[in-house]
Amino acid sequence: MATQFPAFEPQHIAFIEEQHIFFVGTAAPDGRVNLSPKGSDSLRVPGPNRILWRNLTGSGNETAGHLMQANRMTLMWCAFTTRPLILRAYGAARTIHSDDPEWVELNSHFPPHIGARQVYDMAIDLVQTSCGYAVPLMDFRADRDTLDIWSEDRGADGIRTYWDKKNGQTIDGAPTR
Repeated sequence: MATQFPAFEPQHIAFIEEQHIFFVGTAAPDGRVNLSPKGSDSLRVPGPNRILWRNLTGSGNETAGHLMQANRMTLMWCAFTTRPLILRAYGAARTIHSDDPEWVELNSHFPPHIGARQVYDMAIDLVQTSCGYAVPLMDFRADRDTLDIWSEDRGADGIRTYWDKKNGQTIDGAPTR
């Protein structure tokens, strides 16, 4: 039932823009596979073969560590409220940190956030849709503000300290930067 495309078509981009959550999958050549849910206003599709998503401070930093070893990434969206559909985007991604030359331009695609940690710039080489018949129907209530409050309470210096303590390596011990 899966259908493959070389790039996003307009209906894929419209579907992505309607979703409140997406999932990011990465893996280093060895070690654990990481799969993370993402939300908030953190994703942009600037073209049919490109995605930008901004990563906010979190409990881990697996994606950055994995991309240092293998730049492959998969993003996935599921329809929870409409007709059944799963959309996946496969490709290679680069990590842009706040001290990289491209940071200001790429981060400007998103609303300001004190906890902004990286922007991932992904080149899409395959898009796939599948049925999603077994994905449950669920209603969206609201975005959580917990991370916003946590970040504001710590301030820029507190967040940098947190990154140094908690985000410097993957759970498998690989560096994240």
